[in-house]
Amino acid sequence: MSGCAQLHHRAGWLLSALLALWAASAQAAPAAQATTDVPAPVQAALDQAGLPATALGVVAYPLPDEGARTGGKMMHRRTAALRWQAEQAMAPSSSIKILTAVVALDRLGAGTRGRTELLTEGPPDAEGRLAGPLYLRGGADAQLDWGALWLMLRQAREQGVREVPAGLVLDRSLFRPARPEPTLPPFDEYPESAYNVVPDALLLNGNLIGLSLESDSQTLRGRLSPAWRGLQLDLSALAWSERPCADWELDFGRPQLLPAPEGQGWRLRLQGSFPRQCQQRQDMSLVDRQALVPLVLRSLWEELGGSLGPAVQEAATPAGAQLLAQHQDRPLGELLRGALKSSDNPLTRLVYLRLGASVARPGEETLAAADRAVREWLAEQGLDAQGLVLENGSGLSRRERIRPELLAAVLARAARLPLAPELQSGLPLAGVDGTLRRRLKASPAAGRARLKTGSLNEAVALAGYVPDRQGRPWVLVAFVNHEQAGRRGRPVLDAVADWVARQSP
Repeated sequence: MSGCAQLHHRAGWLLSALLALWAASAQAAPAAQATTDVPAPVQAALDQAGLPATALGVVAYPLPDEGARTGGKMMHRRTAALRWQAEQAMAPSSSIKILTAVVALDRLGAGTRGRTELLTEGPPDAEGRLAGPLYLRGGADAQLDWGALWLMLRQAREQGVREVPAGLVLDRSLFRPARPEPTLPPFDEYPESAYNVVPDALLLNGNLIGLSLESDSQTLRGRLSPAWRGLQLDLSALAWSERPCADWELDFGRPQLLPAPEGQGWRLRLQGSFPRQCQQRQDMSLVDRQALVPLVLRSLWEELGGSLGPAVQEAATPAGAQLLAQHQDRPLGELLRGALKSSDNPLTRLVYLRLGASVARPGEETLAAADRAVREWLAEQGLDAQGLVLENGSGLSRRERIRPELLAAVLARAARLPLAPELQSGLPLAGVDGTLRRRLKASPAAGRARLKTGSLNEAVALAGYVPDRQGRPWVLVAFVNHEQAGRRGRPVLDAVADWVARQSP
């Protein structure tokens, strides 16, 4: 580990220790004077951005909380050092990932893992032939990539399986419905982008495939990576765009997946237009997952010397099926660290679904079960869920709402729970890493504050922990909801974080 990495690691654990110390301390510091006016530096940032104060919602207070204990229990209606529209339910954008992470860590445990399994109904015969199909069962494995699938198939070959005339069965039944994405409208005009992928229980490589496009003044060339057997790239429908290269996605149309001639796999026809003198490479969701998984599995299986029948079904794995191979993702605590640092929407949505699957009743939809699990956790913590609206737990939503007061209370509660180090290590470090690496560099919050960002066109957010001048950790939740929030709101949030970092007892 480099000296810089060691410093950041120690800083993270120091913040965790301070949070635990202050949260557990029976000798609370004197209560900060409650402020119901917007601080002058924050008002100046609002004025500079041309945003009204009514667009802002803030709760900020030092730990331990100024609330009193009653009957041995901490009261959760708090008098904050700064409260502005604290009880207004607002769009949290990706800061709602904190709520999903806290409940999942507490309910599922930091060490839980998703898995993918390869199964059969019986062993192969002496010729290596299976009497039944090959089952690929999804268990919400967040890291099922090309290499993981190849290794599972290799392990099956090493156990003597060679021919599977009955074909393949894909089992996505962990979640209900098994495939939610066909019924959901696109969130925005870029449904092929990685952040828009809607996960299911059997998500291979995030349903992403690499697309490279390169043009000069006359010719357009493209390729897919990996270049899977049975998948051809068709550029014949792409026209020329007059936009600059940087804006190429604005004219990129929804691809069509068509049967290749004579049934030889698939043809991916790109639509729309592409600029001249342009070169782009992105991982994108271009192929329907029901086509992608069997296409990739068949290609890998044949490369390993096996053969697979043409049938592809989607069904549950029968009881008593025998395990050939499995793959597990990293422990939940490690996954969430990456999800929070980079604000990974598909991964957070997958964790939210895993939470729902863990408590789902017979016939209950997984998203409804996850919503119930979150509300039950809040009730157990004595927190009022009034105003809370959940859709997918990631913040990539125009419906999700939460009061700043409630999210602040969740952060304060989390600081006293065993999950605190896992949560805090995942929050971006101001001016250093994650989605905060370019922000607050000139502030005393730099290298000290750990805050989850949120960003939509009409909603931006910061939420987490900010040490003040004396090193006393504060809870901070700040939202800006306005039609210009995405363009103008971040400096306002940074001003709030900077204001907290400059406070003294």
